[in-house]
Amino acid sequence: MTTLKAKLQDDLTTAIKARDELRSSTLRLTLSAITNEEVAGKTARELSDAEVLKVIAKEAKKRREAADAFAKGGRPEQAERELAEGRVLDEYLPKQLTDEELREIVAQAVEEAKAAGAEGPRAMGAVMKIVNPKVAGLAEGGRVAAAVKELLA
Repeated sequence: MTTLKAKLQDDLTTAIKARDELRSSTLRLTLSAITNEEVAGKTARELSDAEVLKVIAKEAKKRREAADAFAKGGRPEQAERELAEGRVLDEYLPKQLTDEELREIVAQAVEEAKAAGAEGPRAMGAVMKIVNPKVAGLAEGGRVAAAVKELLA
């Protein structure tokens, strides 16, 4: 069974051979972020696929944030480059939930929290505890929090 990290390394080799600069630089940066994560802490270790996915998601989020910053700063070329790198990383992430799917999961969690006695804006923490494990890796935290706030209001 090929690990996700091994797949990234294979894809990097393919991208280098194909002279795909965008893909190879994006994968190189991501692999070094994975390596940094592996050597962080007291002992070096091999990351599980789930942990590698978290690193990829974090890297993809950095690209989106950088793209926003570049766009607001009037630098569309850099913004487009960051978005393109983000799209490369998105290929390795699970398909994100649509707004409707996310809203449905959050609505169920709100009902569960109500049944447990948590209601209104103060129920935010209780609802997030129910929702987060269900949407881990499938929706960004900011989107989840916004959906929860909206349905609790």
